[in-house]
Amino acid sequence: MTDLSQAIAAAFDPANAPADALAVNAAILKRLENWDNWAHPPETIRQMRREGRGAFPAPVLSPRARTMTIDGPHGPIGLRIITPEGPARGVYLHIHGGGWVLGSVDQQDQWLERFADRAGMACVSVDYRLAPEHPYPQGPDDCEAAALWIAREAKALFGTDRLVIGGESAGAHLSATTLLRLRDRHGIMPFRAANLHAGCYDLALTPSVRRWGAAKLVLNTRDIQMFVRHYLLHTGAVTDPDVSPLQADLKGMPPALFTVGSQDPLVDDTLFMAPRWSAAGNKAELHVYPAGCHVFIAFPGSNTDRCLERIEAFMVAACA
Repeated sequence: MTDLSQAIAAAFDPANAPADALAVNAAILKRLENWDNWAHPPETIRQMRREGRGAFPAPVLSPRARTMTIDGPHGPIGLRIITPEGPARGVYLHIHGGGWVLGSVDQQDQWLERFADRAGMACVSVDYRLAPEHPYPQGPDDCEAAALWIAREAKALFGTDRLVIGGESAGAHLSATTLLRLRDRHGIMPFRAANLHAGCYDLALTPSVRRWGAAKLVLNTRDIQMFVRHYLLHTGAVTDPDVSPLQADLKGMPPALFTVGSQDPLVDDTLFMAPRWSAAGNKAELHVYPAGCHVFIAFPGSNTDRCLERIEAFMVAACA
C-alpha cells in the first residue's frame, strides 16, 4: 500500500478514532433525535440554526467584520470581510455551506478571524442567494460574479492579488463550480489554491450518501436528497458538470486541499474528487480525519485543531 492509501485506511480504523470526536458525534446524535430540517419552511429553519437549535452551535459574530455589496446578475450581492491587523498575505474568497438552502454569510466568523490572524488572509465571504427561493443557477451565478470582482479588485482593496478560494460542504461544491466557470466562461484562473472541506461534488449522490441512511450525524441521506431537490427546483441536471463538478474535465485547476471526516455521509465525494483532481494534472492533497462528522471543524476537538492548522499552512504556502 502507498503512504496515502495507508493513511486513508487508518482514518477508517475504529481504533484510531479520537475520544473527543466520538463524544462530539454522540452529542450530535442525541441533540438531533427529534430535529427535522424539513418540518418548517427554510426561512424558519435558517433562523432556528442561527439560534443554535440545529446541529451546529449558534454563531459568534466578529466585531471586526464589515460588509459591502457588489453588483450581480440577479441583483446586489453581499460580502462580509474580515482582515488581518497587518498587511494581507493573500485574499481568501470564502463560500459558506448549508446545502445551498441553509447557512449564512456570518456563521463562519470564527474561522475567518482565525485565518486572518494566523494565515494573514483578508477573508471575503459571499452572501449568495439560497434555494428554494433562488434555486440553481442563481447561487453559483452570485459566486462567479464575486470571484470575477475579487480578481479585479483585490490588489486595490487589500494590497495583494494572491487569491485562494474555498468553503465547506455546499461551499466547497460552489468553489469548484466557480473555478470551472472561470476557466470555461472567462478563460482565466486567478486563484492560486482551493480549500475544499467536506464538499458535495456529485448531486446524483455517491455511494456513501446513498448508503448512509437515517442517522442524523449533522445530516443524513434524506437531508442531502432534499437539499439537491431544492437547489435544482426549476432546472439543472445532476449529470451536468456545472451541477456536479465531479463530472467535469478538471484540467487547469489550481492546487487543492481536500479534507473530510471518515464519519461524513459525503466522504465518498472527497475520496472520488481528490484523485480526479490529481489525475487531471493538478496538485491535490487529501486528508481524512478519523471519526470526523460532516464539517467537524465547527466543533472543538483534536481533529478540528489539526485540520485548521493544515488549512492555514496550505494558505500560507499558496500565497508565498
